Amino acid sequence: MKNIAVIGAGTMGNGIAHTFAQFGFKVRLIDISEKALAAGMTTIGKNLDRMIKKEAITEEDKKQTLDNIHTLTDMKKGTAHAELVVEAATENLELKLDIFRKLDECCPEDTILATNTSSISITRIASVTKRPEQVIGMHFMNPVPIMKLVEVIRGYSTSDETTKTVLELSGKLRKTPVEVNDYPGFVANRILMPMINEAVETLHSGVAGVKEIDTVMKLGMAHPMGPLQLADFIGLDVCLSILNVMYDGFKNPKYAPCPLLVNMVTAGKLGIKSGEGFYDYSESKKAEKVSGIFSQKR
Repeated sequence: MKNIAVIGAGTMGNGIAHTFAQFGFKVRLIDISEKALAAGMTTIGKNLDRMIKKEAITEEDKKQTLDNIHTLTDMKKGTAHAELVVEAATENLELKLDIFRKLDECCPEDTILATNTSSISITRIASVTKRPEQVIGMHFMNPVPIMKLVEVIRGYSTSDETTKTVLELSGKLRKTPVEVNDYPGFVANRILMPMINEAVETLHSGVAGVKEIDTVMKLGMAHPMGPLQLADFIGLDVCLSILNVMYDGFKNPKYAPCPLLVNMVTAGKLGIKSGEGFYDYSESKKAEKVSGIFSQKR
């Protein structure tokens, strides 16, 4: 398998394209927006430059990686020879269903269709295709070029052959694949998101401020990043979406999003991507200044 197509040039999409290209795969990076594709390639270039500074790769490695990536806005053309397609669009069910309907029509019959979804049912996505046995979850962690884990999620009809292929392929990317079953949130987010939600609830209840909550978790639990800073990094809208998927899927109130998280997303405070979340990123890309709204003690 050498020909890979990646749908979506955002944070996860460009990271997935970067990783495949770095290990010698020919990648077609596809997005409906030329602007998004240009921004994605710029990000890949900057990330490769960081790797050069750390002496992890050479200038020639960077050139080869970039040469392995071609950008397109035409899904049909971009996937015509793909052996694997990895969808990395926004975490929205209807959007993903629409993409998979189109992929099923335009991809070769033996193409494996993977989704990078962090919580949405693989079985539901596969149901809109004529090849459910070739649909699988391939959930990379952010930042993709650095993080080692790939959750490989089997839908109800995913075949052993498809699963084996994706597990082996993940290993070729020097990732550690972990096979899990198709339930809301899978493993990573079923555990992570309730913790983040509880941190938001702790803030909402006035138990402690943003920095205090994050400091307790970093120093007391040896977490490299506090849960509120991590939520900003992931995107508060993404956190809310995942919690809603789990709440809808399990009908268990423990997954109900904290009202503060709902209000912040409604107000457009999404974290790093919007310039403000639990921390203020307007002057720096590092979480150095707590947003005035949320630093007040109750």
